[in-house]
Amino acid sequence: MSAPAPIRLSHTWLDDGHALVAGSLFVALGMTMFAHAGLLTGGVAGAAFLVSYATGLNLALCFFVFSLPFFWLSWARLGPAFTLKSLAAVALVSLCTALAPQVVRFELLNPWVASVLGGFLIGFGLLALLRHQASVGGVNIVAQWLQQTRGLRAGHVQMAVDLLVVLAALAVVPPERVLQSVVGAVAIGAILTLNHRPGRYLGV
Repeated sequence: MSAPAPIRLSHTWLDDGHALVAGSLFVALGMTMFAHAGLLTGGVAGAAFLVSYATGLNLALCFFVFSLPFFWLSWARLGPAFTLKSLAAVALVSLCTALAPQVVRFELLNPWVASVLGGFLIGFGLLALLRHQASVGGVNIVAQWLQQTRGLRAGHVQMAVDLLVVLAALAVVPPERVLQSVVGAVAIGAILTLNHRPGRYLGV
């Protein structure tokens, strides 16, 4: 006899709300650690870091503005629910990142520790959002769409783009910081690659 089909359990609005807040806070804290250590990440957040470092513009504002153009793809391909939850996540991450320096301080934060721990925090934050049909915009939206429509792992797509953006940062930040940022990008991608596979998680 074949094994019974696994039961798909739908998320409640409370499940989605909890994941939205927790995931956004994890991402914001990881980004704050990266910013404090002078590191970067990939995707839209990486572009926001680059512009912020090069011009002095506010990181949270750059992240929010750069994320907006990707929501047309989200609305057209992934639906209104995914888009609205993702927009809320982007707004929450931007707000928390802007407020973080007032409530969180790192008297001593080794950049290598920041790259790994901050990367894990961002990775787990993204994982929580993706498993509840949300994202933090940008490449995260494209990665989720490619996984749903082409079967490409979101973690692989995210890691590839992240590494390209981080390597492009050689023109802006010292090589050691770029290497540390690559470690952070790998930490983020590893969390998604190992834990966000098609068919592995059945919550909807």
